Amino acid sequence: MSKLKILEFPDPRLRTIAEPVSAVDDSIRQLVDDMFETMYDAPGIGLAATQVNVHQQIVVIDLSEDQSEPLTLINPEYTVLDDTLEEMQEGCLSVPGFFDNVNRPQRIQVTSLNREGEEQNFVAEGLLAVCIQHELDHLNGKLFVDYLSALKRNRIRGKLEKKHRAEVSN
Repeated sequence: MSKLKILEFPDPRLRTIAEPVSAVDDSIRQLVDDMFETMYDAPGIGLAATQVNVHQQIVVIDLSEDQSEPLTLINPEYTVLDDTLEEMQEGCLSVPGFFDNVNRPQRIQVTSLNREGEEQNFVAEGLLAVCIQHELDHLNGKLFVDYLSALKRNRIRGKLEKKHRAEVSN
């Protein structure tokens, strides 16, 4: 396994729409393993392939404290089961150091392939539902900052651009 570089906002590659995975093979499984290693190291609870500059529909999630519940979603889709919105504070490995409240449906039906290429269907609620929606947004070129006001989004952009310039000059 190897740790991958996580793209940071406002990198335009984060806006790329991911393509479906045509076949789950050893190269996809290796990417999944590398994504888990990267996510755990960051540390985070979710990572989309788009965030590591791979534009395929792959997401990894683990909400457990001890990294014992890895969830792989390949070619994921969801349907909202409950229109009731839940406000939850979100952060993102591609927007490091920033957190804000986002409203999302609290209950969804998820269909995807797992790490072995087998179909999986399940209902997700609460934090898992929010995390899945957040990561699937990445696959569609969307970031959680897109849910914020233009003022907040531009402030975050400015701070991260300044941080990136400082890193380049060092």
